[in-house]
Amino acid sequence: MAHPMQRSALRLLYGAVLVAAAACGSLQAGAPGDTARLLRSRGIDPDTLVIPHALTEEMRTWVHAQVPAETPSDQRLGRLLSSLVDPSGLKLEYEGRHTSTAVEAFQSHRANCLAFTSLFVGLAREIGVPVVYLDVDDIEKFEKEGDLVVVSGHVSAGYNTGSEMKILDFSAAPAARYRKVRPISDLTATALFYSNRGAEALRGGHNEEAMDWLRKAVAIDPDLGRAWINYGVGLRRAGDEAGAEKAYRTALEVEPTAVSAYQNLAGLLRNHGQDQEAADLLALSDRIGTRNPFIYLALGDLSLAHGRLEEARRFYRKSIRLYRGSAEPYAAMGLLSLASGDAGDARKWLRKAVAIDQENQRVRQLAGRLERTKAQG
Repeated sequence: MAHPMQRSALRLLYGAVLVAAAACGSLQAGAPGDTARLLRSRGIDPDTLVIPHALTEEMRTWVHAQVPAETPSDQRLGRLLSSLVDPSGLKLEYEGRHTSTAVEAFQSHRANCLAFTSLFVGLAREIGVPVVYLDVDDIEKFEKEGDLVVVSGHVSAGYNTGSEMKILDFSAAPAARYRKVRPISDLTATALFYSNRGAEALRGGHNEEAMDWLRKAVAIDPDLGRAWINYGVGLRRAGDEAGAEKAYRTALEVEPTAVSAYQNLAGLLRNHGQDQEAADLLALSDRIGTRNPFIYLALGDLSLAHGRLEEARRFYRKSIRLYRGSAEPYAAMGLLSLASGDAGDARKWLRKAVAIDQENQRVRQLAGRLERTKAQG
């Protein structure tokens, strides 16, 4: 990894923010004929679309065997959930890296939260329970892969009992009390599926395949800000920075609370020397509120590069508070200590970083610089 005082590090850390496994939806998209007309108006042949919650005849037969017609309506969802996860049933297991369709999840017995939701929605509706897609806004996870910061959200299925929304969840994480849950349409859920598949292709380095998914995602639901963000990432990867800027600005128009859009656009503008607008965008995103530890890491690098050591320290400490499970901000604190002339403090930070991930590039950089400092001393 480049030394944090070099500009190349800023390209990495202000690089693309990818929204993966983002949200899902609820309310059905309307009558099939209305949906088909809407899709055609957006240049999409409905017959070519992959519907993530679609079922096969085998799946319909299976669910009716698991939840017979005489099952009381208030017991159907519980019976279905048990049939999906119990060892004696489908024995569905959590797999977070791939967004599959309901059919693929049924066949593989593996699913992430969006795939599980699609499977559950399709099967529940088949047995007469009008389950909807739910977008959970207050759950986010951040990972860094090369020049991508991957922001993973959460989706679930819900059933309105008339007095409350019953949430039916599937996740590797502990049970949580959600504060921001909203239903979204099947059409939006389908766009999220396409956006996720595009994001996964980008993560795998399959850029042409990714663009096919992402173009379709923004066409299916032009008001889905997260799809525009991922589309912008793909365009930037393809070298179309003007197109990427337009995509990020569109994301801001349709979803002005999408912090990743501000951060991606700021990074793009900074690379073109438009530092003031970039700073203004980051200030706006900070007021909205970000839980992304890597943006604070990047801001700390920028402060360090300009010699503002105490400012850098504040940013790095914010990054640590948000993501104690990452070695990188600890290593950044060590490099800051070295820049301040305190090798002893740098070694303390290195020990903390190594305990988490000794192979992290920034951790190895800190270790290497400390070795050279020791040899020179």
